[in-house]
Amino acid sequence: MRLYYDNAYAASFQARVTATAEEGRRVYLDQTAFYPTSGGQLHDLGTLNGIPVDDVIDEEDGRIAHLLRAPLAGTSVHGEIDWPRRFDFMQQHSGQHLLSAVIPQPTVSVHLGLETSTIDVAADQLDLPALEDRANAAVFANLSLGISYEDAATATGLRKATGRTGILRIITIEGLDRSACGGTHVRATGEIGPILLRKTEKMRGNLRLHFLCGQRALRALRAEQAQQQAALAQLTEELREAGKRAAKLALDLAAYRGRELYAQSPAQRLAAPVDDNARALANAFLAAGPGTILFTSPQAVLLASNQRHCGNELKALLSAHGGRGGGSANLAQGSLPDAAAVEAVAVALGFPAVTTA
Repeated sequence: MRLYYDNAYAASFQARVTATAEEGRRVYLDQTAFYPTSGGQLHDLGTLNGIPVDDVIDEEDGRIAHLLRAPLAGTSVHGEIDWPRRFDFMQQHSGQHLLSAVIPQPTVSVHLGLETSTIDVAADQLDLPALEDRANAAVFANLSLGISYEDAATATGLRKATGRTGILRIITIEGLDRSACGGTHVRATGEIGPILLRKTEKMRGNLRLHFLCGQRALRALRAEQAQQQAALAQLTEELREAGKRAAKLALDLAAYRGRELYAQSPAQRLAAPVDDNARALANAFLAAGPGTILFTSPQAVLLASNQRHCGNELKALLSAHGGRGGGSANLAQGSLPDAAAVEAVAVALGFPAVTTA
């Protein structure tokens, strides 16, 4: 008896051993909750009397073989299903039924893997955002999933025709889908959890859709978020380092420009921003020999000299023209209300002419 047919939530059970093979490592029971690999769904894992079950096989004669890691002794067993794995596959399988119901084109085949699940669809392309919205709307509606047993000759409304005869086990999603299926399923679509459509690829004339349901979808989104955050952090650090290199190159260039300007004349006025580059240029200019250099921008000045007291001279001129500032003997700077005041200070310092930086 296959207990999972009527109750996929049974995570433990009692059973009687009906036969063994392979020195007690291949075990047959009078009833089992272990699902065997079939219908695109992988087998359950768990234990029988504490011994790990490594595989579950649906044999041609209808018996289910439990392949154990060690020999089983005795004639009665207590079975325990690996519940997280079982429920994960329940979410994937019910999610697959829901997806196949909302995809307009027919489903050709299904595979529920350990990492990802796929549906092969007889289509050239799919609108994934629209399908994802429709599928998750059905999840949010929390539609019931029911199990019924009907004669294949009279069963109607099946999404996909079946060539089987006799009694069919039918999974019905309320108002949405009826499919013959022997797999394990949740009780309502809300238990499927979020459905995430990953990608499509061409496969033997069909379109293969990769999807994740429930905890798998959440884990995938969290992993992607972590990867994106790591990539962003790396990019931010690379930009920071690039900025440092650019700043150093700018200072190096300013120093080179300072030496070049001094070679042209030991007295210079430049129209340029009053910033770190200006200070680097001024220091290089003065290092080349006795001289004076003035930087002017629309509302700021910087005076550097090893021939006059910059702080005293500039502070007085700034005060006289509505500005403020000061500095040391070799370098001083300040701000002024407008370009006219800047020009007046420059002329007073003896620099009416401007050299473009």
